[in-house]
Amino acid sequence: MAYTDFVFGTVGTPRSTPKKPGGTIGTIRHLAKLELLAFEIGWVRSVRVSEKTCAAIKKTADELGVHLSVHAPYYINLNADKEEWPKGRKRLMDAAFYGNLAGATDIVFHPGSYFGQPPEDVLPLAIQRLRDCLDELRNQGNLVVLRPETMGKGALLGSLDDTLVLSKEIEGVEPCLDFAHLHARAGDGSINSYAEWVEILERYEDYLGKQALTRLHCHLSGIEFGPKGEKNHLMLKDSDFNLDVLLRALNTFNCGGRVLCESPQDMDVDALHIMEVWKKV
Repeated sequence: MAYTDFVFGTVGTPRSTPKKPGGTIGTIRHLAKLELLAFEIGWVRSVRVSEKTCAAIKKTADELGVHLSVHAPYYINLNADKEEWPKGRKRLMDAAFYGNLAGATDIVFHPGSYFGQPPEDVLPLAIQRLRDCLDELRNQGNLVVLRPETMGKGALLGSLDDTLVLSKEIEGVEPCLDFAHLHARAGDGSINSYAEWVEILERYEDYLGKQALTRLHCHLSGIEFGPKGEKNHLMLKDSDFNLDVLLRALNTFNCGGRVLCESPQDMDVDALHIMEVWKKV
């Protein structure tokens, strides 16, 4: 990409993917045929993959020009107690190790919970733990970017500011901007207008610099929410999400990177729709 632009794809395997060859390699081939050139491998329960399989995934993605990332297991919490943290840390490090072997450049993870504490009390520990992970990866020669995801519930570690602080403090950490979660988090239908998205992108640029806007890693779908935030993901057509104004804001800031669709059922359908609207914008 000589100029700033996005590649589009899915988080996980769309149900339209043929049964054979199936798996991650089958998904990469299917998405490439649809001209969706980004795929986030969903290792969300656990990381169970051989080095041989990783090599085959990398080879296929390289041949077809598909950009890979990994969604690490859900059970990672930067604010876990001392007994629990080593297990979560291993899940994140395994995702980074095998993801790197598979050719993934970015590792997305859920940062955890506040457990009722104020964010400013939680962040110092989260920074220390994440920096320790990053240091170990770099010592191994592993150059993946760790991406804490913006979360859809106010009780969870993962506000926009949380992810920006982690990213500013630690080189090699950048946010995964989940636009649906940002819209749902406050529970009041906010963050769904052009002006609000502009404000978010301005804050991103203030923290991480203009160049960071050209390598965004984004999740996008429709979403149902209540007063406490996210309930579940929806197809865009079934939600109140205003796709057009978001894409106009991204265009205004000359953003680029990857947009990965997380809609349920037919995520490839929504991913293609997002790509078409982006081309018009």
